[in-house]
Amino acid sequence: MQREDIENLRARVSCAVGLEQAGFALDLKESTRRAVKYRRGAEIIIVTHQGKGWFDPLSDRKGDVFALMGWLHPGDFPSTLAAVAALAGIAPAHITFWSSPPLRQPRTDIASRWAARPPLRKGSPAHAYLSGARAIPAPVLDLALAAGLIRQGPAGSAWFAHHGDDGAICGWEERGPSWRGYSSGGAKVLFRFGNPVGLRLCISEAAIDALSLSALEGHRRDTLYASTAGGWSPATERAVVALTKRLDLLVAATDRNSQGEAYADTLRRIAVDADCGFQRRCPVGNDWNDDLTQRREW
Repeated sequence: MQREDIENLRARVSCAVGLEQAGFALDLKESTRRAVKYRRGAEIIIVTHQGKGWFDPLSDRKGDVFALMGWLHPGDFPSTLAAVAALAGIAPAHITFWSSPPLRQPRTDIASRWAARPPLRKGSPAHAYLSGARAIPAPVLDLALAAGLIRQGPAGSAWFAHHGDDGAICGWEERGPSWRGYSSGGAKVLFRFGNPVGLRLCISEAAIDALSLSALEGHRRDTLYASTAGGWSPATERAVVALTKRLDLLVAATDRNSQGEAYADTLRRIAVDADCGFQRRCPVGNDWNDDLTQRREW
C-alpha cells in the first residue's frame, strides 16, 4: 500500500467507528463536541479532532486511527492496515457530534477572554442556575465570587477558573443548563477553592462537585477543594504532586464509577510517593452535586 493510500484511510476512517466495533459505548452525558467519551468497562477513550484522534485519559496512550487499531487489535502494521481498511465507509453511530461545526471564533488571550466576562452576581442567570438547579448555597458562591473564581458565560452558563502553579489563569470549566465544555485553547490544571495552604486537599472531577463537597462539609477551613475538569493531564498531575508535598491528607473525592476509581488509584499512588495520608471519599450518588441536590429534597 502506497503512502497516499495510507493517508486516504487515515482521513476516511473515524476512531469512533473502531471503538464502536470493539464494544465501546458512547458516554453522552460526559461528551462534548471537542471530546467525545467512550467506555468499555473500566476503560475510557476520548475521541478528538472530529474523529481523527484519540487519547486514554488514564494513561499515555494516544494517536490516530492506526495507533488505535494497533492497540485494540495487537499485530504487525499490515494487520493494522487491514483492520483500518475494513472500517472504510462506515459512519459513527453518533455522527451528529461532528456535523455542522460551529463558526470559528478568533482566539484571543485566555486572560483577556476571562476578564471580558462579568463576575458572577446574584440575580444573574448563571447564579440562578448554580443556586437553583445545582443547589449550591449562597455562602459558598459568595466565597467563590470573592476569590474571583466564577464568571458569567453565555446562555446562563458559569465559568470556573483553572490556575497554574504560578497563579495565572490557564482556562476554565464551562457549565450551564444546556452546555458543558472547556475553554477553547485553554489548559486543564486545577480549579482551586478554599484554603490555598490548607493541609487537606480534596480532588473531585468538576468545579461544581468541589463547591458541592465544600457545602456538604461546611466549608472546612483546613481544606483546599480542587477539580481536574474530568481529565488527568500532565500539568494536573504536576500540580497535585507539588501540593501533596506539604499535605497531611490527600482525599480522592472523585465520582462513584470506574473512572472515579481509576483516578483514586492514581491519587493513592501520589500520596504514597509523598508519604502523605490518603482517604477515598465516595459520594452516595454518582457525584457530590448529586448528593447536595438530594439533601435539599429531604
